[in-house]
Amino acid sequence: MQQFIPHTLSGNTFLLSSQRCIFWQEQKALILSDLHLGKTGHFRKSGIAVPQAIFKEDMQRLVTQLQIYKPDQVIVIGDMFHSADNKEHDFFLKWRNDFPKLAIHLVKGNHDILRADWYNAAGIILHHCQLAVGDFVFVHDFADCSVPVNGYIFSGHIHPGITIRGLGKQSLRFPCFYFGKQYAVLPAFSRFTGTYLIKPLKGETVYAIVPTNPLKGELGGILKV
Repeated sequence: MQQFIPHTLSGNTFLLSSQRCIFWQEQKALILSDLHLGKTGHFRKSGIAVPQAIFKEDMQRLVTQLQIYKPDQVIVIGDMFHSADNKEHDFFLKWRNDFPKLAIHLVKGNHDILRADWYNAAGIILHHCQLAVGDFVFVHDFADCSVPVNGYIFSGHIHPGITIRGLGKQSLRFPCFYFGKQYAVLPAFSRFTGTYLIKPLKGETVYAIVPTNPLKGELGGILKV
């Protein structure tokens, strides 16, 4: 199974990764949404024993994607962080020091509630509501922002999932990339999230992200539904 699939929009090539992100070749940009960094720390502060390994695995996946695609910039379409400051945010700042030349753009999501000076110290360029680059517009929640007059929209927020049915009435739900006529929705980069089931209409395209199957020696992949 493929680790990435190319998807073309307006003459631009977007490589959809099985690791829940997109590499935009023409802009050398890694696009991702809903990292929810600090979510496991937020749960632990509330007395819920969520292992910190989840946060570390997400960060390692991000590092691996940076090493593979070598982007000049990262565009995060909202909910990069989950809540108020906690120790996991301190770990992020240490991680950031390893990539001082990497430009990070954040279109603020509903969970991005840290102070403006914290984002500035982390070297994160903030964008309120939307970021326009060429023929494309990046927003967190398609429903929250006014629809731009021009440009294809990339959004996040809903953590889209798709159900794939097999023999014997069996079915499985997977996170997915959704591409409609006016806008696309990215899967949550963090694996510590649920999914919202979508039902694509005719002419819309969905790519399911199939998880790793260690029993078969598979690394996971991406599948056009």
